[in-house]
Amino acid sequence: MERLGKLSAVVLWSNRRLPRPELPRLRPRVAPTDLTRVDFTELVPEPVPFLGQAAYIQLEFFESLARSVATAPTLSAKEGLSRAAGGALRQHHALIAELRRLDVEPVEVMAPFAPAAERFRQASAGADWYELLLGIHVTAGMLDDYFSRLSAGLPGELATRVRAILAEDEASAGVLHAELLAAIAADPGLADRLALWGRSLVGDTLLIARSALRASDSNDRGADVEPVFTELIAAHTRRMDALGLTA
Repeated sequence: MERLGKLSAVVLWSNRRLPRPELPRLRPRVAPTDLTRVDFTELVPEPVPFLGQAAYIQLEFFESLARSVATAPTLSAKEGLSRAAGGALRQHHALIAELRRLDVEPVEVMAPFAPAAERFRQASAGADWYELLLGIHVTAGMLDDYFSRLSAGLPGELATRVRAILAEDEASAGVLHAELLAAIAADPGLADRLALWGRSLVGDTLLIARSALRASDSNDRGADVEPVFTELIAAHTRRMDALGLTA
């Protein structure tokens, strides 16, 4: 098992906007039925590091959502986003409970993932409230979907429970979508900036997704799940399309 900290030696994140490498080119949109299917049960992630990373990522989503609540321009936005933050926190605590069922100390398991996950949160925070919201919408959507799929490789009933925990929170996603849609309608000039910001998030998010395999397996299985990365990007494109933004 490679430490996720190794990832940070390759990708440098900071609070400053740094030049980013060229992002993966989006492939032509295809229907999910046209993609090679991946049997995630064959990947079988190690439960402890998988749950530790997933739990810490949910904690980072909660912190980002809490920041969005604190900086929201209206009381209505604060109320909706506070519910979304509560959803991320519930997912975090549910994953912590699964770690305790495995008789391990959650803090010790999550600690190795903290530095890279915190840098990822900072890198996706954006320059203002609108970029912060889109950053959460894009990264949480992609990573929740990916970790949910990967959890199919966990043993027995644990796989079923974790998939249920990580199932997309449609209410929370709906709050983010509605706030972003309203902001773009009120200021159409936001669209180009947010579209560019959304595209810039894809590379770092896919790196975190790949690291989940390296954290759970001594072999880098990223090539085995390329079709799933294609699906993640396709879902990202649909998410951006729904906001009237170009992915």
